[in-house]
Amino acid sequence: MNTTEIQESAFSKFIFSDIRFSWFWLFVRVYVGYEWFMAGWEKLGNPAWTGANAGAAINGFLSGALQKTVGQHPDVSGWYAFFVQNVALPHSAFFSYLVTFGEIAVGAALILGLFTGIAAFFGSFMNLNYLLAGTVSTNPVLFVLQILLILAWKTAGWIGLDRYALFALGTPWQPGKLFNKNNPQ
Repeated sequence: MNTTEIQESAFSKFIFSDIRFSWFWLFVRVYVGYEWFMAGWEKLGNPAWTGANAGAAINGFLSGALQKTVGQHPDVSGWYAFFVQNVALPHSAFFSYLVTFGEIAVGAALILGLFTGIAAFFGSFMNLNYLLAGTVSTNPVLFVLQILLILAWKTAGWIGLDRYALFALGTPWQPGKLFNKNNPQ
């Protein structure tokens, strides 16, 4: 069986795979991580997010998203409005905790450089949901930066805990030292 491999450009290889560029990714990663961590941290102490009135804040946010479904060119599409109305709103307290702890977890993982690609994926997923709910704010900028962090997953956490975690744990296609049976410790 013949396989064809398309080589990436030298520029792309340098930007996304060369550890010399990891200093750049450190700044991007910490900035995005800080934004996520602080957003979640503010929610953690707020009773409308994680206290006795959990779900109230997200209920207001999602209700506002439903108001953006009208007109010739609505800000929120019908399929997402269906999700908001039938899944998210009935479980607003659950989603309130999920958003709060998700933002903190993504932020902490990015700041520490631990599972950077995975953390950036979940961060971009949250940004995408905020955008689908009709909120712009910093979401497009964070979304793009996280897509770049996903592409640079091999080196984005090099100056961080990924440098050690990836070698120890490995990836789904290549086990690390802890799981490699052919490499005794």
